[in-house]
Amino acid sequence: MDKQSLRALTRSFYDLQKLRIMAGNRLVANIRVRLGQEPGEPTEEMTPEGKELLERVTATFKRVTDGLMTINNRTIVDAIAKSEGIIADAFEFELVRYYLALLKDEENLGKSIARLVAQFPIWEQFLDGVKGCGPMMSAVIISELDIHKARHISSFWKYAGLDVVDGAGRSRKLGRLVDVEYTNSDGEQAMRKSITFNPFLKTKLIGVLASSFLRCASPYSDIYYDYKTRLENSPAHADKTKGHRHNMALRYMTKMFLKDLWLAWRGIEGLPIEPDYAEAKLGIVHRAAPVMESVPA
Repeated sequence: MDKQSLRALTRSFYDLQKLRIMAGNRLVANIRVRLGQEPGEPTEEMTPEGKELLERVTATFKRVTDGLMTINNRTIVDAIAKSEGIIADAFEFELVRYYLALLKDEENLGKSIARLVAQFPIWEQFLDGVKGCGPMMSAVIISELDIHKARHISSFWKYAGLDVVDGAGRSRKLGRLVDVEYTNSDGEQAMRKSITFNPFLKTKLIGVLASSFLRCASPYSDIYYDYKTRLENSPAHADKTKGHRHNMALRYMTKMFLKDLWLAWRGIEGLPIEPDYAEAKLGIVHRAAPVMESVPA
């Protein structure tokens, strides 16, 4: 079980997904312009309107190709002319075929990654039982986090960019960067401002996993709603906007998931386990999943 290979495959999957979304957006924009509509702003996500248009395009593509014994420019042009669909010409047909090829490659790569993820004990003994955390998100977690280097729960939080600095969440803002040493183009040691976390991991945890927990009513969503209620009823947070409190609750919920993950993973690997500050000093315990007991090394 090679975590480095899993990481390369997982990163490649999301690169492919981004390329597929870009291709889909270009296809949708091309069709919208042809129909006399505004093309819309470029985005890394597919809008609901774009998804609906792609579904219509895909249906037309299937009708055009049904029954064709050979695929060449002449047969495609004739088939499009006979089909009452949204594809206008052979050029658009090729755009659709390119998009669908990317989609198929993405699906196949996702299946391969899921098979590899199933080989890791943390999947079978913990992640597979976490509602809202599927194989792809688990692939991100397994390949981006190193349980052997994370001696404390806070190590996961810091690496994922979920720790708090001077009362504020970690980000790319100038006041929350740190000085790091590097070798400049002249071969000399110099200092520059840098982030302290893994931005890819943070994006997937907050943008994908946390949202998934809320959508599927995962037990972790209870932590989110409880914490948000506490914020809404706390005078100390009365000046914060609804969106700010939402983001704080998302971050807290994700931290509690990472806490459960850390405890379970350390136990599976037979590594020493110690509680975090809130549990050890304040007696505050928030868990949505059973914790693996430590196994003697």
